[in-house]
Amino acid sequence: MMVSGRSVLLAALLLVTPACGKKGPLIYPDMLLLAAPAAVTVQQSGAAVKLQFALPEKDRAGRPLRDVAGVKISRRVTDAVKKDLCQSCMADFRLFRTLYLDHLPTDTQRFGNRLVLLDGDVTAGNLYSYSIVPFTADGVDGASSSTASARVAAPLPAPVLKVESLPTEVKLQIYSQPPRSGQLLGYNLYRRSVTAARSYQPLNREPLKGSEYVDAAPERGVQYRYSARAVIVSESGDMIESAESNEVDGMLKDDE
Repeated sequence: MMVSGRSVLLAALLLVTPACGKKGPLIYPDMLLLAAPAAVTVQQSGAAVKLQFALPEKDRAGRPLRDVAGVKISRRVTDAVKKDLCQSCMADFRLFRTLYLDHLPTDTQRFGNRLVLLDGDVTAGNLYSYSIVPFTADGVDGASSSTASARVAAPLPAPVLKVESLPTEVKLQIYSQPPRSGQLLGYNLYRRSVTAARSYQPLNREPLKGSEYVDAAPERGVQYRYSARAVIVSESGDMIESAESNEVDGMLKDDE
């Protein structure tokens, strides 16, 4: 750890030491570090890998914090031939990306306390594993997240999307062929304004079970652009998003 990092930890330790001579609970310096990112998930999305995780809101002692400046993401690439992979070993991980929260790249989006990154530098057949470490503005690293992995396969075919604009809602119909292997779980539907970039976060919390979706909450006078991805559970149990469908435009229609 850097000297500045030690200084920060020592100063913080002094702040939690009672000044009146009374003994309080001792908080060790390593407990003042940022907690690890949580809810780390990795999922194939089309020909890319979608990495999602929640930023830490507390230090390792459970106290609230506000000084997360960014995260360092390490990645391990394992080819299809390698067997008996050690999931907890970090020797083969390499620094993949350093993200600063005040200047995120175009392949990373933030939704509240959650970051979603799309890794397009992947090859079918390989296993991709990720680990995330947060850091402060002073350059002090926090705890490392658990490792999450996904094996990349050939992209699944895209569904076809059709739209109907009505006075009070926008109705969408999704068409797709049965998957060659695995099971169709449902669909993820994406929406953006025509001037915004594609969103990595679907409208639905869980995959849509039916092939029809009614958007009853668009803002009047705003034109939206919709797309969909099929969600497949592979034979190995992984949840995979298909390639993206065609985009269709819809908006609330004026009463005639």
